Amino acid sequence: MKISQAFKMAFKSIWAKKTRSALTMLGIIIGVASVMILVTTVNGSNQMMKDYYESMGTNTINIYAYSWNNSRASKAIYDYCLQLDHLVDGVTPNAWAWGDVRYADRSSRYMDYSPESYLGNDQWAICNGFTIGTGRDLSQIDLENFAQVCVLGSKAKELLFNYADPIGETITFNGIPFTVIGVYAQKDFSGEMWSRDNVILFPYTMSMAMTGQEIQGEYIAKAKSSATTTEAVALIGGFLKGLMGESGYYSVYSPNTWQEQNNEQSDMMAKVLGGISAVSLLVAGIGIMNIMLVTVTERTREIGIRKAIGAERSSILVQFLIEAALICAIGGIVGILAGYYGSILFGTELMGMLNLPGMYYGSMKSYITPTLQITLGSFGFSVLMGLGFGTYPAIKASGLQPVDALRVE
Repeated sequence: MKISQAFKMAFKSIWAKKTRSALTMLGIIIGVASVMILVTTVNGSNQMMKDYYESMGTNTINIYAYSWNNSRASKAIYDYCLQLDHLVDGVTPNAWAWGDVRYADRSSRYMDYSPESYLGNDQWAICNGFTIGTGRDLSQIDLENFAQVCVLGSKAKELLFNYADPIGETITFNGIPFTVIGVYAQKDFSGEMWSRDNVILFPYTMSMAMTGQEIQGEYIAKAKSSATTTEAVALIGGFLKGLMGESGYYSVYSPNTWQEQNNEQSDMMAKVLGGISAVSLLVAGIGIMNIMLVTVTERTREIGIRKAIGAERSSILVQFLIEAALICAIGGIVGILAGYYGSILFGTELMGMLNLPGMYYGSMKSYITPTLQITLGSFGFSVLMGLGFGTYPAIKASGLQPVDALRVE
């Protein structure tokens, strides 16, 4: 028997028992859809968290140290981090500066997403994962000379200057003029205004003029690798403990730790959800086997007639395997469609629960849309499941003796 004839007979058999076939496919549909939703959501949330941590800068160390009676604490922290040159690539103050940024008739006060102003040094870009796109970065000379200069993030440049070249132009911070000397290259491509590119960097030595107080206590260090991050955190923490004593508060941590914890939790969640999905697919597979055994019983006489006129055992085997695989394939296609839209609906809710900054919401669909690999994998698995659970009924059908089969009424 030709393969094309086997497919025609399988379609005819499925169509003849439409309701029964649909109910049988329902288990496959639910199983495939649940697997797609769970795999896509877990993978998407992992990738989203990974991108979020990378946007903050990889291998970074956040340092908070506030002293109540030691005004030299900030310099001591900075000097100590510079001594750890075998562990860290740089260290910078990383304080926010609150105020109104203006250029011509544009003011951050009237912007929905105003630029975030930071006070840092010539190593701020390295520690925060930025690179210069045009112009130049802050230099040590700018810091020593209290130069009134600044560097814009690509989104801040867009908000203040639109398509104009900002290099050499003057903006004001609370009325204080600053000359734009550079623009950082874009690092967030979500298109959202609230992004890591919506920043302005000012020299930390201008802190007194800009905020009325000296900068204290907020630093970011850049470790050379993930391996040196843990050691650097331990050493800096020990130094701060001896420096601060009872005279202040300090905290040292790395986002790497959060990412590792998130990966562990995601792996655990993936295993639990994978087990649940496996059970649903197992139940669906048992349903396929059951309905195919019923089909064999119903068509016993037909099998006997075909064998009596010369049908080979292999043709009977292939026919029932194709029918089982076809049921699963059709159910898999419907399940893929359900899983596609289910991933978007369920994934949107889960991503919202993660409470990440809005910078990623514009591109969220890329995280919660099933990939081609997941889609093809789901379809292929549904077909293989039909072949696997349809094997026993097919073997039983092909093994019937013509005499015994023809006696069945």
